Amino acid sequence: MRSAQQRNSIITSKRNARDKALGFAGLYIVNDHEVYTKATASEIVQRIAKGEWTSSEVLEAYITRSAMAQAEVNCLTEVLYEDARKRAKELDTEFASTKTLRGPFHGVPFSVKDNYEIEGYDATVGFTAWANNPGKKDACLVAQLRAAGAIIFVKTNVPQTMFAFECSNPLWGRTTNPWNNKYTCGGSSGGEGALLAMDGSAMGVGSDIGGSLRIPASYCGIYSLKPTAERVSSIGAQATRPGFEALRSCHGPLARSVQDCELFCKTIFGQKDSSHQNIPMPYQVVELPSKLRFGYYLSDGMVESSPVCKRAVLETVSALRKQGHECIEFTSPLNASAMEVFLGLASSDGYKKMLSHLDSDPMEDSLFLVTLGPRLPSFVRNLACWIAKTFLGDSLFSRFFSVGRVKTVSEFTDLTDQRNKITAAWYEQIWDKYGFDGIIAPVQSLPVIPHGGSTYLAPLAAATIMYNVVDSPVGTIPVTRVSPDTDQLSTDFVAGASGRSKVLENRMYLGKNPAYDPKAMEGMPVGVQLVGKKWEDEKVLAMMHVVDEALGPRGFGPGSWNPRKT
Repeated sequence: MRSAQQRNSIITSKRNARDKALGFAGLYIVNDHEVYTKATASEIVQRIAKGEWTSSEVLEAYITRSAMAQAEVNCLTEVLYEDARKRAKELDTEFASTKTLRGPFHGVPFSVKDNYEIEGYDATVGFTAWANNPGKKDACLVAQLRAAGAIIFVKTNVPQTMFAFECSNPLWGRTTNPWNNKYTCGGSSGGEGALLAMDGSAMGVGSDIGGSLRIPASYCGIYSLKPTAERVSSIGAQATRPGFEALRSCHGPLARSVQDCELFCKTIFGQKDSSHQNIPMPYQVVELPSKLRFGYYLSDGMVESSPVCKRAVLETVSALRKQGHECIEFTSPLNASAMEVFLGLASSDGYKKMLSHLDSDPMEDSLFLVTLGPRLPSFVRNLACWIAKTFLGDSLFSRFFSVGRVKTVSEFTDLTDQRNKITAAWYEQIWDKYGFDGIIAPVQSLPVIPHGGSTYLAPLAAATIMYNVVDSPVGTIPVTRVSPDTDQLSTDFVAGASGRSKVLENRMYLGKNPAYDPKAMEGMPVGVQLVGKKWEDEKVLAMMHVVDEALGPRGFGPGSWNPRKT
């Protein structure tokens, strides 16, 4: 184990190297650069194909903008500016000679989540113990993007262990939300969410095992797609628990438009990786019926959704109904069971492997509640569960906390079997029973959380975890923003009503410093999840277009963020 002095030396060295690389960025000049940073990835390729722009011109605009974003929110880890410039010149020379694009992403500046390996650069995911060990080979997805003409120019920050939805770690520090620096950008693909919201990248990629694409997309006001788990290769993406496959990580795009998410899938779906682990299913064009049937719900039954998160769903439903689509409200009895199985499987080794990578790094507060159960003696954990149920009146919190412990192999396989049964029940009780094309749901019960909020509110990820357990493809679409005039909590709200978690709802809505404060949160983005059936990723993308167009212009997409006035 490294000493504190050695750890601090690594932190200083890595941050100094990043700052030196950032020094090669020029200043963002609106008149020179805005035309490029306000363009989607799809538009960039079209303009380069027409000979109107060059890859180098586009890249310089995003380099300057990413450096500005870093200064604002601390979203970058590894900086690849010089390598990216060489790549852009190669593409420009090639296009000038052949007039042919390298591929669908020719000249598009891409950011990637820090866990993806890139030859010659670290993939630390915030661990000082993983620093100074540069990758020997590009991750499969990185190689596929480069083959399609993309220019990888930065890597972005993640939470410690990537098992939290606050973006902070001892090596790179904390990433803040671009709309309000008192709040988190989400996680674990949080650096991506913040950078893209600020037009600091044309497009990005991240991973998702419990909401890590969807939560930062909603918190930051951008789009994302969590594909079915095996549609995109995971080879070369660092994991804190390699070999753990009871819950599969998904890899997909974060973007500033639905069209860009679609372009990613058209380009990447169907490509085999070196080990033939992902499904070689090429992109399939989908013809949607003129009238779609959507299910929706306002809360997951575990905690009450905030007024603004309910409003985001209802505004989406209203917009769809105006276009002639059918929207039916429903409730699911399976969300709590899915969360219980997720927590049981995730804690099966007591988080021993995941936490072993900390070495001498102090554990972030965001991991406190998540990892607390296995760290307690069984009698203390059982006592805490009894107190929560008997004296606090919260049987749901007690139920979740009780499964956070080391499991036997038999218990592990039983939980895996329960996961499969929940998936089967989800199709029988929801998809088959109602005949939905898609489901509209809150991304989370709160629009965003303040820094430190996940210390006690980590279970709020249950809203996204549901769809990791059943392995559904899920799109995230920005819908609205918090308004203190319309989004105040009802005066007759009672924590823990109808069997919901009293402990969590007290933290969320009541007391001296409730997490939900619509006045402090004013202007923060709020998105929704658009859920489809497994393997129907293309249908989800098509429905994302329908929803996005139904909602109309609403202040999201390229150019929607402006620097804070000082």
